[in-house]
Amino acid sequence: MSSISSIPAGLSGLTSPLTDRVQPNKLLMPGVTDGLRLGQTPGEGFGKMLDGLVSTVDAKQTQADALTKRVLLGDTDQLHQSVIAMQEASVSLSLMVQVRNKLVESYQELMRMQV
Repeated sequence: MSSISSIPAGLSGLTSPLTDRVQPNKLLMPGVTDGLRLGQTPGEGFGKMLDGLVSTVDAKQTQADALTKRVLLGDTDQLHQSVIAMQEASVSLSLMVQVRNKLVESYQELMRMQV
């Protein structure tokens, strides 16, 4: 057994504080479920996943717009929250565009396959 992969006996019960709190799939796509439920067809699960992704991006865009509007109207002086919300919306939109690009690329690859 290598020394890198072995865990000392006293530390085997410890976990990272990050892994205790963060679920990676919920971090990137909060509206996405963890798989298919009983009675759900694969098309429904995938469609709902995409709907969840689009609605999450839309919600972030709407929230960023509302915060920016409040700052511009002088209702609040928390400019940093507005900028953070705009960046979150931008990143989530970029993620959605990349997912769309991969889906289109996969579809085109399937259409090029000879039967």
